[in-house]
Amino acid sequence: MTDDDLKQLVASLAVAQQETDKQLRETDKQLRQTDKQLRETDKQLKELGKQIGGLGKKFGSFTEGLALPSMTKILKKRFQMEVVSPSVRVSKHGVELEIDVLAYANSQINEAYVVEVKSHLRDEAITQLQNLLSKFKQLFPEHQDKKIYGIIAAVDMSDAIKQRVLNAGFYVARIHDDTFSLETPADFKATCF
Repeated sequence: MTDDDLKQLVASLAVAQQETDKQLRETDKQLRQTDKQLRETDKQLKELGKQIGGLGKKFGSFTEGLALPSMTKILKKRFQMEVVSPSVRVSKHGVELEIDVLAYANSQINEAYVVEVKSHLRDEAITQLQNLLSKFKQLFPEHQDKKIYGIIAAVDMSDAIKQRVLNAGFYVARIHDDTFSLETPADFKATCF
């Protein structure tokens, strides 16, 4: 190899190195832009999640508001409850719970009813109400001597899940023509907590 060949080889390597450096800078710039776009997309997805959560909460509140007049009538007429309170929140012993509707009577009928309202009923609601009722007397010692029952009221539920609710020992209420009504068989025996 001659000196000229060597100089030409070194010169071509220097040009190739410059081109590689240029490509690396361009790749780095593209990666930074992609990272920025990913962060922006992540931010937008988080905001969308908040908005969807807010809509779900508003729809849940709407459903609870829709159920309250009907459930109040049912609780007062069918079960002779004296007090019907919507949206009861309790925080004791590090446990926080929210009850959609709480009804109770302190007379000859010494009972309380916890109503869980759902727009679309899923199996988790059964477990949720079971957990709530298992903690109820601990969180509401003033109702310690009462018989406690559960009701699940839903706008939309399949017959299969309705049967699972009944098998769990809870009353079932469904909406018909903008009014909730109990859909519990005549021979139904509710579970007392």
